[in-house]
Amino acid sequence: YLYLIWKDPKTRRNFTVGKLTREKNYKFQYDGEYIDAEHYGWGKLEAFPEDKIYESEVLFPIFSSRLPDPKRRDIKKILEKYGLAQYDAYELLKKNGGRLPIDTYELISPILQNDETVQRDFFIMGIRHSASCQGKNCALLPQINVGDFLQLTPEPGNKNDPNAIQIHTSSGQFLGYIPRYYARAILERISKGLTYSCQVMEINRMDNCSECVKVRFNIPSIVK
Repeated sequence: YLYLIWKDPKTRRNFTVGKLTREKNYKFQYDGEYIDAEHYGWGKLEAFPEDKIYESEVLFPIFSSRLPDPKRRDIKKILEKYGLAQYDAYELLKKNGGRLPIDTYELISPILQNDETVQRDFFIMGIRHSASCQGKNCALLPQINVGDFLQLTPEPGNKNDPNAIQIHTSSGQFLGYIPRYYARAILERISKGLTYSCQVMEINRMDNCSECVKVRFNIPSIVK
């Protein structure tokens, strides 16, 4: 299953507001922190106005519309980018998150309790604040490059989230945080001494962005 994440545009806090599953049919229901999100101004989606389980034989249009058209000329390259041999809307949604510039939603594949190996790609949270760029001045970003390996440091004293995990460069410069929706699962694993790696995969210097540094987190570590 996938979690639907909503980011409050004011506080930039992530909330898990829904759950999308694919078994025989597709199902969607509100879940997680959606009640908390309502206190921050979030409202139910027009496609799902009631707090109930919705079911469909095909992927709900509200999600499929967030994906590239399978008839695009460059669709093969897009699928190759995400390691897909053929167009599968649900699998593509799992890979690219269905992020759009017009809102603050994304879908993520959660880390399950029994997952012994983990690989997740995500954007570093809070880097706009730590770099003081506010998403508008990329010259203020720390000196990092694609391929760099980063370090994780738990921050148990964080008043907003006791599972918070800081991300630093190899030289110790603070960049930001692991997203809240992954923090607890990752903290449990690294606290047990499991090896990990966190590598920079993309740096988007667009001078008008929400997040700019995407990393790939692996357990066990890919570094030998």
